[in-house]
Amino acid sequence: MANAGGVGAMGVTWTEPETAVAWVKQVKSQTEGLFQVNFVLHFEPTGLDVVLEAGAPIVTFSWGNHWQHKEYVERVQKAGAFVGVQVVSVMGAYAALQHQPDFLICQGVEAGGHVQSSTPIDDFLPGCVEVSRGTPIIGAGGIATGQRIREILKCGASGAMLGTRFVATKESRAHTVYKKALMGRDRTVLTLCFDGGWPGALHRVMPNSTLFEWETAGCPSAPDRPQEGRVVVRSGNSLVHRYEDTAPQIGMEGDIEAMCLYAGTGVGDIHDVPEAEELIERLWRETQA
Repeated sequence: MANAGGVGAMGVTWTEPETAVAWVKQVKSQTEGLFQVNFVLHFEPTGLDVVLEAGAPIVTFSWGNHWQHKEYVERVQKAGAFVGVQVVSVMGAYAALQHQPDFLICQGVEAGGHVQSSTPIDDFLPGCVEVSRGTPIIGAGGIATGQRIREILKCGASGAMLGTRFVATKESRAHTVYKKALMGRDRTVLTLCFDGGWPGALHRVMPNSTLFEWETAGCPSAPDRPQEGRVVVRSGNSLVHRYEDTAPQIGMEGDIEAMCLYAGTGVGDIHDVPEAEELIERLWRETQA
């Protein structure tokens, strides 16, 4: 991503600090471009200081509250890095801006993965731009084409963030079964099915056998879900159980289809698995068309 002119991203919320540091150092050794490290503030960002010491150029935060933003924005900027805060409403944008982050990420309900928003991005992005008073706004959620990026920019955003579309690239560490599924689907579901690891957190996924059985059973809560606790995948010495919020990765073996298949609403626009550089160039051309 970074070598091709984009801003890459790595989520480190559930990563041991020493592993996160190793990732940051590895990326820095391979590119002079920019990349971001993300922390979900529903959990304590234990690795924040060490990834900053390792030289992470950008840190972003999601799912936090007003007072958390104040503390962590100050810590990141004091370390000399840029900081972005994810918001999901105009009021949220206004509150976050009081702490002077370098940019905001406006996430719509169309996003894949854990979804903080309940509103389509087009409904609140213009309002966020209006209250931002020049602070850059990045649109996110269900974006998978240059045409959609162009629409986001016309609303006043300074850029767009794409997640699902880049899962389906050759460099992505997503499992091959997961990548193939992304090319063959056009429907997603906002659900609580895969909340093992983060109870009660809504997430957007592609429908699969696990979701079907859970919904057929009446969407019961843990521990009463169908085949609760069954091991679906092995990865080295680690086990992934049914309903866990773990996404399929390279090296996992087992019933990959039954895992949590995160995807945003733009999944229907994914038809291939190109190299990241090729995809960025394509998106740029489409945006300029």
